[in-house]
Amino acid sequence: MFRVAARLHEALAGERITRGEVRHPRLAELELTGRRVREVRPVGKHLLIRFEDGGTLHAHLRMDGTWQTGPPGARWRRPAHRARVVLTTERSQAVGFDLHDLRWLPTSAEHRVLGHLGPDLLDPGWDADSAAEAARRLTVDPQRELGTALVDQRVLAGIGNVHKSEICFLLGRLPGTPVGELDAQQVVRVARDQLRRSAERGSRSGNPGERTRIYGKRVCPRCGTAVRRTRQGADADSRITFHCPRCQV
Repeated sequence: MFRVAARLHEALAGERITRGEVRHPRLAELELTGRRVREVRPVGKHLLIRFEDGGTLHAHLRMDGTWQTGPPGARWRRPAHRARVVLTTERSQAVGFDLHDLRWLPTSAEHRVLGHLGPDLLDPGWDADSAAEAARRLTVDPQRELGTALVDQRVLAGIGNVHKSEICFLLGRLPGTPVGELDAQQVVRVARDQLRRSAERGSRSGNPGERTRIYGKRVCPRCGTAVRRTRQGADADSRITFHCPRCQV
């Protein structure tokens, strides 16, 4: 989401919309044509397109949403019936496909959709207070499993299922480890560093040329032990998790 927002910001910030469509029943009457985009910002997994007149278009990609940017008139890479937002300016075009949870709200009221989130690990305003609050939220329930806590957006905003496995691997701990047994401040530091390197270097591992460290792997890159693939979480929300039974304790 961090990279998506950066790409959209480059394409739209400061530009006036010459063609604006939101193909969603709840927003069918929303008129974006003529409005000027102020900025595009990510908050965790949420995307905020802020306009100069004080309105914000909020979107969530979930698992299948994506944005395509390019020059006006560029061919769309997904079928037209899957387009949910079309924003065209004199020099660029941004099309959002399979978007979820689209909302239009005053920029001053963004807390309505973001207020439940924990500290955003990629927030440019991150400081010592942010880190302390993240550590506090992480350890509210000391018996909660590390992997489950990491993907809870109310605890830390921005971590997805792949990064969950990567962070546990970097910590050398099993995803099922109770968070009360860990140094919460260290967990937050490692998690934030992992997301920052991934965003900056364009790979989920955070290392150029290496897609992931442990997620999706058959053998551990450190010790060569067969990687275990399990499911973690309640049945309805369980997610595939990868770990090394030797390197992670």
